[in-house]
Amino acid sequence: MRHLFDLENWPRKDHFNFFNRFEEPFFGVVVDIDCTIAYDKCKREGKGFFLYYLHQALTTANSIENFRLRIEDDQIYLYDKVHASAVINRPDGTFGFSYIDYAIQFEDFQVEAQKEIQRVKQSTGLVPASSGANVIHISAMPWLKFTSLSHARSFTFKDSCPKFSFGKMTENKGQKSMPIAVHVNHALMDGYQVSLFIDEFQRRMNSL
Repeated sequence: MRHLFDLENWPRKDHFNFFNRFEEPFFGVVVDIDCTIAYDKCKREGKGFFLYYLHQALTTANSIENFRLRIEDDQIYLYDKVHASAVINRPDGTFGFSYIDYAIQFEDFQVEAQKEIQRVKQSTGLVPASSGANVIHISAMPWLKFTSLSHARSFTFKDSCPKFSFGKMTENKGQKSMPIAVHVNHALMDGYQVSLFIDEFQRRMNSL
């Protein structure tokens, strides 16, 4: 479900009107996330680490209103929930697009996500996921510990979906960490909301 957002009474109205005129309104940051506790928890409980941090990221995004805002037909809509349009890596070195519904409980999320991952891994070619605007675009590059990242963009396509990219997990003196790149449309949020996401995501990754 989506609802028309009240732009006129939004404190960020002027910010929206300013950045919405840009050919490239996206900005991004890369930060390291401590995943020591989360990784050890997954190993201990037999949970897949990728799906675990994907679920934590979606849960965090759904908890922050700005991450559920989308620009469609020059209007802002607020979605009740956002889901994952995730890139799935195939054994042959290619990738495919997936659509994974968000579920509050990890166990429910994991069951449906595993079905979708297997579907994509057994497919060929590059077929766009049949998802609407209520998604987060997510990719994982487990071979690279990057410190910066950019995205291929078609400026003729009006895009307002946030984009999360996860990198290689490394370990230093017993502490595990991985980079996450967060790219968002500046018309819909600022650095403050991105910092809220990072802080809450880290808190959730640290939870036992």
